[in-house]
Amino acid sequence: MAADGIDSALHRNGLLRRLLVEPPRPERVRSSPRAHWYVVGTVCIGAFMGQLDASIVTLALPRLGSDLHAGVGAVEWVALAYLLVLVASVTTVGHLSDRIGRKLLYTYGFGVFTLGSLLCGLAPSLPVLLVARAFQAIGAAMLQANSVALITEAMPRPLLGRAIGVQGTFQALGLGLGPAVGGALLALGGWRLIFLVNLPAGAVGLVLGWLLLPRSRTHHRADARDRLGPMMLAVATGGLLLYLSLGRSVGYLSAVLLVALVGGLAGIVLFVGHELRHRAPMVDLSLLRKPALSIGLSSGLVSFMVLFGALFVVPYYLSALGVGPASAGLRLAVLPAAIGVAAPFAGRYVGRAGERLFTAGGLVLASLGLALIAWQGESGLLVGLAIAGLGLGAFTPANNATIMAAAPQGRAGLVSGLLNMTRGLGTAMGVAVASLLYTTAVGVSGAGVARVGRAAAGHGLAVALLGLAVTSMVVGLALFARPGDAAAPAEAPDRADLPDRLPGAL
Repeated sequence: MAADGIDSALHRNGLLRRLLVEPPRPERVRSSPRAHWYVVGTVCIGAFMGQLDASIVTLALPRLGSDLHAGVGAVEWVALAYLLVLVASVTTVGHLSDRIGRKLLYTYGFGVFTLGSLLCGLAPSLPVLLVARAFQAIGAAMLQANSVALITEAMPRPLLGRAIGVQGTFQALGLGLGPAVGGALLALGGWRLIFLVNLPAGAVGLVLGWLLLPRSRTHHRADARDRLGPMMLAVATGGLLLYLSLGRSVGYLSAVLLVALVGGLAGIVLFVGHELRHRAPMVDLSLLRKPALSIGLSSGLVSFMVLFGALFVVPYYLSALGVGPASAGLRLAVLPAAIGVAAPFAGRYVGRAGERLFTAGGLVLASLGLALIAWQGESGLLVGLAIAGLGLGAFTPANNATIMAAAPQGRAGLVSGLLNMTRGLGTAMGVAVASLLYTTAVGVSGAGVARVGRAAAGHGLAVALLGLAVTSMVVGLALFARPGDAAAPAEAPDRADLPDRLPGAL
């Protein structure tokens, strides 16, 4: 009996080791001339899922507030809890993927995200839903930290811009279908279905990731893990977001919120100091000395702030107009659908026209679209959303390709994690700032914010979108005015430096 127990333990340990080692692809997949496009296709499933979930949840927030009897400040934490955990963990996951393998963490990311979606769909109350969203965000971090890195490492250099454009298209499709699908699901069965819809795609992604993704070609080993960095970043980000999201309802001079604000600001200072001193920091701040990275990451933050700020505030406006969820979803889908039109075009031609035309011009165009909605209201909504979407669709592939082209050898996972961390920060800031501007303008912050009058809702929409438009315009003009291009566009790290086969590769 004892021998049987030992054999069983050894068998279990062997199975565990196999589950923690990246498996090779089947020979038929590995030898296919389209093997690199299989990688793009698998990554696109994760990109689609993440953006579908983001836009569906944004549309559902007014219904969640009504069903759970919570105000805007509390309900927006369904989005912010997800984003806070994502921001705090995505660069750590990027570090880890550079060390143990991008395929491993990306594939298991599908499993964690899918399980988190199931828990969200079954959540009996708002606190439980927030915990489930945090768990779901860990899976999203495992997906997002590795998506662009997997594409960068798999694709031949001349095709990188096109591949990132394809990924951007699937992100846009997720965003575009999210409002339409979310509106239909809300009308059919309520908010729980918006989380359960992730289950089939997650199961497919898990299987395809295991079969189609290559083992990591490059690895970077850090001297010691940065355990305090993620916690400091979470404290800093959480304190600031708590102040912005609850200030209107609780009071900006509330002692509790002032402590959160001071804690957030102090957390930023402590985080930067800690990262500069640590041997293996969560965020290697020395990378930001490269203009391509610092400019690309900061402008990417602004683009997601603009995108998700608009996606957050427009549903409240439409709800105040009495528009049903299905119709609201179709209207809101115009913005991400336009992103889907522009993204592949930008990915294909950024190498010829230069990244500045697409990045700077894209932000300026997005600003004009939001300003049109603020000026014209409901009559300019669809056209304004389309213009803003075209601008953001032009911006994203060019910006992503420029950032990844500047990634040092063996650090693609870290840079991809930084890219997605700034996206998460931008998304969180967009939700918080748009909520602050809208609720301040309409003069209501509780659960009744979705039931304000037509005039008040129009005023709130105009104030929120003008704030986002001004931010986008200022950054776009600054990109036009900067001397020289930040980096040669749409180039991958020099694959000539990589041997055909490495230990753990393919």
